[in-house]
Parts: sequence; structure tokens; C-alpha cells
Amino acid sequence: AGSSPEDDVPPIPVSLSFMVPKKEINMVPDMGKWKRSQAYADYIGFILTLNEGVRGKKLTCEYKVSETVEKLMWLLNTLDRWIDETPPVDQPSRFGNKAYRSWYAKLDQEAETLVSAVIPQDRLAAAPEIALYLKEAVGNSTRIDYGTGHEAAFAAFLCCLCKIGALRVDDQLAIVFKVFDRYLEVMRKLQKTYRMEPAGSQGVWGLDDFQFLPFIWGSSQLIDHPTLEPRHFVDEKIVNENHLDYMFLECIKFINEMKTGPFAEHSNQLWNISAVPTWSKVNQGLIRMYRAE
Repeated sequence: AGSSPEDDVPPIPVSLSFMVPKKEINMVPDMGKWKRSQAYADYIGFILTLNEGVRGKKLTCEYKVSETVEKLMWLLNTLDRWIDETPPVDQPSRFGNKAYRSWYAKLDQEAETLVSAVIPQDRLAAAPEIALYLKEAVGNSTRIDYGTGHEAAFAAFLCCLCKIGALRVDDQLAIVFKVFDRYLEVMRKLQKTYRMEPAGSQGVWGLDDFQFLPFIWGSSQLIDHPTLEPRHFVDEKIVNENHLDYMFLECIKFINEMKTGPFAEHSNQLWNISAVPTWSKVNQGLIRMYRAE
């Protein structure tokens, strides 16, 4: 009795050391090493645990919001505010506005401080390691592009916060519905404000120019929905009526805003997915596709 939630966090063993991550996947054979690693198992396990956690639940449902989640919202709101403070510059090129580099430079400088304000004080040694994932999660400042690799870095950032005990099992819904959803809002604002290019995009054959995980978690939310079926997400009216409850439909709404022309032409993979009979099959297929990517 009388114990606070912090009391059940295992202390970090003295022997545990942190290191700033460096790029280890440089050539095709390195992918095999990654797939066999504990890090890969932890990362995929994290994605799948959250996938189960959000199954059949709306974004607007009730869930616990811990102090760490509140601090992460503050961090993301800070990144959002910096966009407002760093307007696009006039330049001849329509895409890749160079003001993004000024915005990114601020994050590059402040990332460790931001992370240190989120994690428990006895875990501050982890800040330099975790901060690198945050810096990798917002796009590339040289190419001014953003893609699913950057999104994966944000998921890894959240996974690291779980591993050091800053986020807990009972934060699952808040991780996806509050933190990750806010992250998506900030990334969409970045993409629109600075006209960022899609990184490593497969064009019309890719699932989406920028994101992947919200389609996985968003399809899990819709499993066993009484009325919404996969065929409905190509109907703009249904999307506009339900996007506040479902991450998948939020993504479709953003595509509809950003792209012109027939949906089947600009988003062929998603058009094909709309023909899959159940959300459960959509979810399983997307997980297979994500592993392959």
C-alpha cells in the first residue's frame, strides 16, 4: 500500500551502459544480420504488441495518460511550435524548402535536452542514445525528405522509452492514440510546410508516400467493426465522417487532401487493399508487407 507506480520500475543495473547508435546496415548482406538480431525481435515485438493493444478500439476511447505521455506531448508540441517559428523561405524549387534545415538544426541542437526532460532522472545516461532516434524520426535534412524509415526511428524511440521503464505496459493505448497520433500530425505539418519529398518512395506501387505503421495499427482498430468494411475507405464521405475515430481513415483523408485524380491511380496499393474482404486480413497482409519492407 502507498507505493507509487515508480516503485515497481526495476533499477538499471550498474553494468548497463548506453551508446550513441551508429549505422550498421550499409549493404544488402547486413539485412540478414539485422533480421537475426535481438533488436529486430524487440522492434517487431513492440509493433505487434501495440497492434494487439489497439484492436477494435477507437482513437476517442478512454485510456490512461501517464506523466511520461504528457511529457512526450509537450516534446511534440515543441517541435510543432518550431515549425510556426520557422516559416518556409522563397526559393525557385517548389519542393524541399530549405527552411526545413533551420528547423532541423534546432532539433539537432536540443534533442538531448528534450529527451532528458521526458525520461526519469535516474535514466539520464540513456539520453544521448535515445535522442539519436528522435533526430532520425523527422526526416533527412540533406535531402529534405521523409519516409517510412524515419517513421520506424520514431517507433524505435518509443520502444527505447519502454525498455528503460519510462513507458509501461499500461501506456499502450496512449502510445498509439495520443503520442503516435500527435507525431503523425506534426510530420504531416512538416511535409506540407516544407514540401518534403517522399524518401525511398516506390511511387504508385508503394502503400503510401510517407507512412506505414498507422495503416497497420489503424486496420487493427477496425477489426470486427459492425459496419465499416475495407471497401468503405475509398468513399470520401465515409472517411470524413469517421476519421477522428480511426487512424487508417486519418491517413486516407490526408492522401485525399494531398493528391488529385482517381484514387485507383495515385494510390494503387491501397485501392487493391480496399477489395480485401475483412480488416483482419488487411491487418495480417500489412504486417507481412511491413516485415518484407
